[in-house]
Amino acid sequence: MSERAEVDKKVYIETLGCQMNKSDTERILGILLHFGWIQVQRAEDASFLIINTCSIRQLSEDKAYSRLGLWGKWKRAGKKDLKIAICGCTAQHYGASLLKRFPYLDLVFGTQNIYELPSLINSPERVCAIRDEATAEGENVEFVRTKTAGAWLPIIEGCNNFCTYCVVPYTRGRERSRAFDSVIKEAKDIVVQGFSEITLLGQNVDSYGKDLKGKPMLSNLLREINKIEGKFRLRFTTSYPSDITDDLICAVAESDKVCPYFHIPMQSGNDDILKAMNRRYTRAQYGEIIKKIRASIPEAVITSDFIVGFPGEVQAQFEDTLSAIDEFDISYSNIAAFSPRPKTVAAKMSDKFIDDTVKDVRFQILNDKIKAVSRAFCKKAVGKTLEVLVDTLKQDGTASGRTWDNKTVHFKCAPDAKVGDFVDILITSASTWHLKGEPKIVAKSL
Repeated sequence: MSERAEVDKKVYIETLGCQMNKSDTERILGILLHFGWIQVQRAEDASFLIINTCSIRQLSEDKAYSRLGLWGKWKRAGKKDLKIAICGCTAQHYGASLLKRFPYLDLVFGTQNIYELPSLINSPERVCAIRDEATAEGENVEFVRTKTAGAWLPIIEGCNNFCTYCVVPYTRGRERSRAFDSVIKEAKDIVVQGFSEITLLGQNVDSYGKDLKGKPMLSNLLREINKIEGKFRLRFTTSYPSDITDDLICAVAESDKVCPYFHIPMQSGNDDILKAMNRRYTRAQYGEIIKKIRASIPEAVITSDFIVGFPGEVQAQFEDTLSAIDEFDISYSNIAAFSPRPKTVAAKMSDKFIDDTVKDVRFQILNDKIKAVSRAFCKKAVGKTLEVLVDTLKQDGTASGRTWDNKTVHFKCAPDAKVGDFVDILITSASTWHLKGEPKIVAKSL
């Protein structure tokens, strides 16, 4: 890949998947902007196209391949100097085979190769750069924050759990925690930069510190970041149920800046399916964790993830998932139909695969259930005044933002409102996924 003229250094990045991918995109942008590239908002305007991919489900991969196909058509139709790259988990998973599959693809780079991007771009050949082990260089890459009111802060990457359906250990590697002091420094920098929310990220965020000297824990991080001066919210995601400790619950309860919002994927409400998934807890143990959280933090909100149609799942086991949502008062959940992923144990359970029609029916039933609980959750807010963090302003004078428990609120905003402001909003109506409200007017004394 030859050195590009300064005038033509325009990059467009499309990001699929989780918050960690979005954070990786911020690192990629940090590198490219440092070397003189300009980010553009339309793929048609770019000379360098990057798709940052997700490999959790086949649908995510298919979206990436579709986008590569479109970009390849542009290249064949006359944009011969257009450079195309794929990164993220799909790149890490399939490596050089993607260069064979997509002959117009110039660069494949893995999740641990982001810091090498400047040299990779300038290679005269098509390149595949996949590193299995993380290096210290990757931790020190500058970020270009793409969130508006808040900032992602990765604290741990990788996974040691090897759930039988999940490709993450193969695409992100084993768990690696960032140094405690490095995380605290970045948190302070984020606050100084004016962001009003920090989200600590990890595939298993509550495993933080197990691999570090002295074994500092997520609870220690929360307490230390909570001491930073300034008004901001602090969140963390995603939690593995059996890694939630009593001290973590206490840290959330006693820290005024930490949102008592726990995203705890359960994946199934049935013990036999949980065992087949290699999830290290039972339904009863999951319930005990929820009970502990609510005993210490009565207002805590619990959200989750569920998979339907795991190999061998029968109707009664699926119904256990439905009942778990009610039993544990789960306010919202991401849901997915089982998708076999290469290298995983579950992909080899083909003799137990569920018929697609059955999976589709169960998915729709679960989706309807989630809509109902989300609608009920939102309706509880009507008539209350909630503090909303403004993250979007529109030209028509309306705005949107989020509450501490992650509800989206749409409202009319004051002319001087800014992204990152905290405003009190009286909630006037609710739908399945969002709230509407009006700014709370404070009467002035004469």
